[in-house]
Amino acid sequence: MPSFKIDTSTAMVFVATAPTPKLVSQKTGERAMDRETGAGLSTVGLLISDEGEGNLYQVTIPETGLPEDLVPGTPVRVVGLKARDWENEFNGQKRHGISFRAVAITSAA
Repeated sequence: MPSFKIDTSTAMVFVATAPTPKLVSQKTGERAMDRETGAGLSTVGLLISDEGEGNLYQVTIPETGLPEDLVPGTPVRVVGLKARDWENEFNGQKRHGISFRAVAITSAA
């Protein structure tokens, strides 16, 4: 599926929730891995505010692109943020949405 670049160059971005490992399966605890690099994936909640509007996004990032001490409230920059639509079927019900992925997060300080 195609993905679309998101420009955050004029936005204020803050960590809303600390990184947590992204899991393939809650039952087994298997961690999701980046298909290209093999790095473990994590999910970070980011508050992105631009043009008078703020939204919370759950962004998937490889562990190689995460600084050590990300805590809520930290101002950050997002490198290579993209959005992609998805659809799957779970227990006979179709679900769909938009996922967000970035290459890295860096300190805005």
